[in-house]
Amino acid sequence: MTANDGYVLLALMAVPLGTALLLMLTPSGERSAIVGLTALSSFAMFVMALYVFVRYQFSDDGGIFQGVLAWTWMENVGVLGEKGIQLKVGVDGIGASLVLLTGIVVVPATWVSWKIQDRLKDFFILLYILVAGVFGVFVLTDLFFWFLFYEVALLPMYLLIAVWGSTRKEYGAMKLMMMLMAGSIFIFTAIFALFSHVGAGTFDMETLITAQKSESFQKTFFPLVVIGCGVLGAMFPLHSWSPDGHASAPTAVSMLHAGVLMKVGAFGVLRLGFQMMPQGGEYWAPALVVVGIVAAMYGAISALRQTDMKLLMGFSSVSHMGYVFIGLGTFNSIGWTGAVLQMTAHGLMTALFFLLIGGMYDQSHNRDIPNFSGMAKQMPIWTTFFVLASLASLGLPGLSGFIAEVHIFIGAFRAYPVVGGLAVLTAAITATYLLRMLAQAFFGEMNPRWTGLHEITVMERAGATVLAVAILALGLWPSPWIDRITPSIIHIPGVTL
Repeated sequence: MTANDGYVLLALMAVPLGTALLLMLTPSGERSAIVGLTALSSFAMFVMALYVFVRYQFSDDGGIFQGVLAWTWMENVGVLGEKGIQLKVGVDGIGASLVLLTGIVVVPATWVSWKIQDRLKDFFILLYILVAGVFGVFVLTDLFFWFLFYEVALLPMYLLIAVWGSTRKEYGAMKLMMMLMAGSIFIFTAIFALFSHVGAGTFDMETLITAQKSESFQKTFFPLVVIGCGVLGAMFPLHSWSPDGHASAPTAVSMLHAGVLMKVGAFGVLRLGFQMMPQGGEYWAPALVVVGIVAAMYGAISALRQTDMKLLMGFSSVSHMGYVFIGLGTFNSIGWTGAVLQMTAHGLMTALFFLLIGGMYDQSHNRDIPNFSGMAKQMPIWTTFFVLASLASLGLPGLSGFIAEVHIFIGAFRAYPVVGGLAVLTAAITATYLLRMLAQAFFGEMNPRWTGLHEITVMERAGATVLAVAILALGLWPSPWIDRITPSIIHIPGVTL
């Protein structure tokens, strides 16, 4: 990527923010204008995200980030004449992969939201502010603005769930916000400790990554990053907000929450933790593996007990994010590649799950698995997509989950064979609760209570198709992702092959 491509990175943040501003100026009654504007905006974000992914030069060794552009906002922060605080963008292979994930998920999330009847304009304003924050986290390379956009991605969640959610929406929204804001305190502390320790008078990531940092400092402050970002990544035992948030959120918010926002937390662990404090990461990696395998097994076992489809997927997300932390804790390149692939794979399949559950719930106002039976006869298209997402989640070869889990399992067996064995056992538990759900709700005799249900809408089918194609693409042709992710990983000090 060249410096001119940096303007595309800027546009990834500017387009959703600009759309939110235009929506503020649009009369609430003009639904067609709101739908048209969000359709154009979401498509533009997808095209730009795909452009960033394709343009990323995975064989380039010229620096940590590509497409770098910078404008100084505040000079002389602590040290006279240094860079200070900059609005600086750039992307590595990890960020490029997650940018594409966000661009893919935002399109169907937009489409399925058009059927909202209550305050549609306000919903999209908040949703697109959230999306701008997510893109900012993946492309900004100045820690000051990085943390600002990290918070921008979190704050709209409260209103999106509390106003447009369902069931225990006020409780879910408040619990989510309190825990995520508590995590932000740890991140804020670690950032300013790093700034002060390096003493370069700048928040520039490239400078902070390459600067000398004492081993004791890294060992002390690395856990703060893991705790702060791990809350958003649903890291055990700080995960309890996530299933409640999933269950309460409207469809598009669940899709972005599980599909993208949880990956922001894991990305923060990688970027702020392992890349900036590699010695601390190496020291604490075994603990992260323990946390990851406990989360994976706990989430899978908890999912076995759930009857609410959204809660089941919420605990399943905790389990799958546990795989991410296992991969990071292996501290080898294949495990880390698997962790980033798992972020992408889980983001796609869980977005598809919540799109489908939301489409069914809008008709039935029920998500309890025991209440359903024979849905394959009543809603065959919906069932086909749901089975595809389930097979991807349990790691069927040829789908996105398989290639990610294989990398993580190999990395885990190389570093900690016992953990590798437990991870494989967790995959078996995952297959158990997913296949049981399919058997109970989709096959067997049709429950006459649901004879009035019809197929998901045209836009929901279109959105499901987008996500299904992405799941198949990653599963059948993972090389474009691996070729971008691995070179960004092997340059991190201490990571083994």
